[in-house]
Amino acid sequence: MASRPAKPAKKFQQLLLGFSQTEEMNERKKIEESLWGDFGAEFAVFVLDMSGFSMLTRKYGIVHYLSMVRRMQLTTEPIVKSYGGRMLKYEADNCFAVFPEPLAAVNAAIAMQNAFRAANLLTSDDLDIHISCGIDYGKLLIIGHEDCFGDPVNRASKMGEDVAAAGEILVTKEAMDMIPLEAGIASREISVSISGITIPAYVIEYQKE
Repeated sequence: MASRPAKPAKKFQQLLLGFSQTEEMNERKKIEESLWGDFGAEFAVFVLDMSGFSMLTRKYGIVHYLSMVRRMQLTTEPIVKSYGGRMLKYEADNCFAVFPEPLAAVNAAIAMQNAFRAANLLTSDDLDIHISCGIDYGKLLIIGHEDCFGDPVNRASKMGEDVAAAGEILVTKEAMDMIPLEAGIASREISVSISGITIPAYVIEYQKE
C-alpha cells in the first residue's frame, strides 16, 4: 500500500527538524532550499488587531470580549475573500491574511474599517469594535491556509498590533510603492520603529469628512 504524502504543515515541521538536527552545512543549505522551494511565495501580508483588549476584559469580563472577537471574525473573513485574499488564521483578537498584491490588502483594510464604523452606530459603546491594521509585502514561507513566517509577517504584525492606533491602517514603504497612483489611495508618510530599526511607512487616509 502506497504511503500518503505528508500534509504541508507536517512536511514543513519535518524539514525544520531535519535542519536543526544536522550540523552539515551543505545539508542545511539543501533543506533551506527545499523549504523555500516548497513553501516560499511573495504576498502582501495583512495583520489586524482589535483595540482595547485589556481595558474591556477588566471592565466587562472575558466572555464579553470574546463575543466581540467572534463578531470581528464573522465580519472580516468575507471581506478578505471578496478582495482575493487568503485567510490564514485568527489568533486571540488578531486576524492574519495574505493578498496577491498590496492594493487588494489596503482596499480590504479600508472596507473593514468602514464596516466596523457603520456597525458601531448600531451598538452600545461597550460593544463597539475598533481595529488597527498593518500591511507589508515580500517573500515569506506560507503553509497552505494555516500560517506564514518571514520578515513581512513580522513587520505587518508589529505595525498592526503595536504601532497603529485604533482606526489606523499602516503600510510599509515597500508595499506602498507597489500601489499605482491611479488607484487613488491617499496617505501620509511616517517613520516607525520595528525591532530597533526605523523604517518609512504610510498611514492610509481613508476617512472622508
